[in-house]
Formats: sequence, structure tokens, C-alpha cells
Amino acid sequence: MGSSSYDSSVYHARMDHHKETHTDAFTHTDAITRGLTSLAVHEKLDPSKPNKAGKLIRESFDSVEHPTSNAVAVLFDVTGSMKRVPRLFLEAFGTMMQTLTKKNYVNDPQILFGAIGDATCDSIPLQVGQFEAGNETDEALSKMYLEGGGGGQNTESYELGMYYMARHTDLNCVTKRGKKAYLFITGDELPYDRVKKHEVEKVIGDTLQEDIPTKDILKELRQKFEVFWIMPGGTAHWDDPEVEEPLREMFGQNFLKLRDPANICELICTTIALCEGHDLHEVGTDLVAAGASEVRVAAAADAVAALAAARNLSAPGEDKIARL
Repeated sequence: MGSSSYDSSVYHARMDHHKETHTDAFTHTDAITRGLTSLAVHEKLDPSKPNKAGKLIRESFDSVEHPTSNAVAVLFDVTGSMKRVPRLFLEAFGTMMQTLTKKNYVNDPQILFGAIGDATCDSIPLQVGQFEAGNETDEALSKMYLEGGGGGQNTESYELGMYYMARHTDLNCVTKRGKKAYLFITGDELPYDRVKKHEVEKVIGDTLQEDIPTKDILKELRQKFEVFWIMPGGTAHWDDPEVEEPLREMFGQNFLKLRDPANICELICTTIALCEGHDLHEVGTDLVAAGASEVRVAAAADAVAALAAARNLSAPGEDKIARL
């Protein structure tokens, strides 16, 4: 997967079309809501279905067009108020892709989108697209079902998404170059304490001998991915220490707290650039040039400040932000 190239003009044309026609860019969600299709995961995001190569795996492979592929995955919590985050993300996605691809902050990015719900109660607890380099990424977002469910407690099935990404991905950046991919999980609650074998079998189709502790699957996941947790503001547990403290313990410097979820694209782009060793003031300038607001760039810089300090890298300070 991921042999085409991203064209921001195609993205903008698609977004303009939806605005002009007053239609929902999340077409699968719209179709389900209007009763035009059954309540089910879209076949292109079904974690139990094989890819075009007939394998139950998500591949990020090198190609002639993209000889040094780098995998980037974003898994959205779509329960409760969190279901608005993918919509906010889509509004700025073209800016992120334009900056990543045109400025070469990471070589040949191939993007995967997925969605996480609650396997104990939701109709569609896990959705996983493919790694794509072109405008197929926009299409994957449009096929996502924003269920808005959840169980009403402070846990969702993030660990199910972690399991899938750990065991059902094949990434050339890892296998050929020993370079970890990037995984961003958005969430305002905690994962369950274990990957449940009956949920894995029902949702994905794998047969496990026993449940897997979440801490163990996270350790396995980190062999392939640099894993980041983004907690966006305006959600039920934004300032809940019973949620935040365990997440900070679990993810350390990779726990990113973002007050305004509208800035999530800028945050992801800035985080990747930081990890790739780029000058973040330059990244901020490029984001603004691509259409991001100075306020959004400043918010992203603030969210990565702890990460930059932990890695002994320079995050853009107030003096630099003021000059953007």
C-alpha cells in the first residue's frame, strides 16, 4: 500500500465540495445516520478482513515512488464527545500533509487512520484503515463511523487497537531500516487492564490462549512504534487526575496534553518534526505558511515542550513564537 502521492489541491476540492453541497465529509457516518446503509464497520476499515494482498495485516512498504517509507498511524477515540476530534482533524489535515510531504520533515510518510470504541458495549469497537501515501488517506477518514458510544466509565478499548497495531502491521521502516514508526492515540480515558481474548476473536478473528495484560501489549507495540498519547481538552476527563496520572505513568514524555483539540494536526506534525531532529521554529513558520494560525502553532509548541525537554531538544519558546 501507499504507492501514490498526496495532492493537497484534491483534499481542498473535496472539502469545498462538502461545504458547497452541505454534505458530511464522513460519508459512512452520514449513510448510517440517515438509514441508507446498515450499522456496520465499513469493509475498508474492518480489522477482520484481509487487505488487497489477502493478508490480515496493514502494510507500509517501500515503492518506486516512495523508496524510504515511514509509517504514521493515528487512532481516534470516537466515543462520547471524543467523536468530534476526527472532524476537527480533517479540517486541518491538508495543512499537515502539505507540510510533512513538501518540506520533507519525514521521508515518504504513509498514513493510517483508525477508530477506537468500547468493545464491551459499542457496535463498532475497532476500525483500521490502510497505510496510504496519497489522497486515499482522505477516503479512509470518510469511511470512519463516528459512533459516539462508550460505556460511561473511565475506560475504553484502546488496548484492542494497541494489540492490532502490534500484531497486524508490517512496516519496512522497521524491518528494513530499524526505524520505528509513529503511532498517535487520542483519548480522554484509560485502556482496560488487559486485552481480552474473546474480544480479539470477535472483532479481529485471532484466537488467543489467554488474555494479555495491557502493559505487555504496549511493550510489544513499542518494538515497532514510537507511541504517543494525546489527551484533548473539552472532554469529560481533561482534568481528572485518576485518568491523567496513570496515562502519564504509562506514556511518560510521550503523553501530550492539548487544550484545544482543533490543534491536533499541528501537534502531530510538530511532534514528528521534533523526533526527526528538525528545527521547530522552522516547522512553525512552515505550518503558518501552509495555512495554520499562529495560535494553533503556539498551542502545538506548548504541548510538546515537555517532550522536547526530555529529549534535550529545542522546542520553540515564547520569543520564537512571537516572531511567527
